[in-house]
Amino acid sequence: MTRATAKQRLRLLSCNILAGASVQRYRQYVTRSINAVLPARSKLDNLDRLAELLPQFDVIGLQEADAGSLRSGFLNQTRYLAETAGMPFWSHQPNRPVAQLSHTANGLISRLEPQVVIDYPLPSRIPGRGALLARFGDDAGGLAVMIAHLSLSAQARARQLGFIGEVLQDYPHAVLMGDLNTEADSREMRHLFERCDLQPPTQPVPTFPSWKPKRALDHILASPEVRIEKVWTLPQAFSDHLALAAEIQLPTPSVKAHR
Repeated sequence: MTRATAKQRLRLLSCNILAGASVQRYRQYVTRSINAVLPARSKLDNLDRLAELLPQFDVIGLQEADAGSLRSGFLNQTRYLAETAGMPFWSHQPNRPVAQLSHTANGLISRLEPQVVIDYPLPSRIPGRGALLARFGDDAGGLAVMIAHLSLSAQARARQLGFIGEVLQDYPHAVLMGDLNTEADSREMRHLFERCDLQPPTQPVPTFPSWKPKRALDHILASPEVRIEKVWTLPQAFSDHLALAAEIQLPTPSVKAHR
């Protein structure tokens, strides 16, 4: 077997789903603010549209999924998306419960069976941010995927990215994906690149706002041995961020996907 044929390709998707809500103009943050705390049929319809696309991908990272509260009709949205899409593995990391009104979570959906999933609370003056790390395949050639949703404060993001960099420096084949709430050339992103081998994107893709994307706030970053072959956004808008997709190439076929 040649070196070229031994490599493995996977497709990744990162999506901030805003608990199923759809925002198409800035003013709708105000005019549709009631959607932030009440369930709606439109949220389920939005999730169903997303679920139709998930089988195209091997690993999906969700941000702002609801873990089961009033605003989602007490539905675990990560589990719902996984089961509706027919994806065999899912996990979630509930981070920020607000009474029973909302319960924000990071989510993992995958056709790859993770060897281990680890929840990390992220440093922040206001608790409630986290990162979810999934490891696939054997330790030597396996893949580590971290899903994160970072703070709005640049100071908090710097601390969070520094922490993430320290965790990921132990994994030769690593991917970080999520809503990092900052551009790739920001000062706080340097805290990440200084602490691990993750590479800055060659051409950041704007994802926010979804109706007229101007800012690249969502990222899929990889270590040097994990080659990112292409990055694109899904044409459909499922929240105020566009979903970001990437096709990656692993140096060896070390993870097994369920087809």
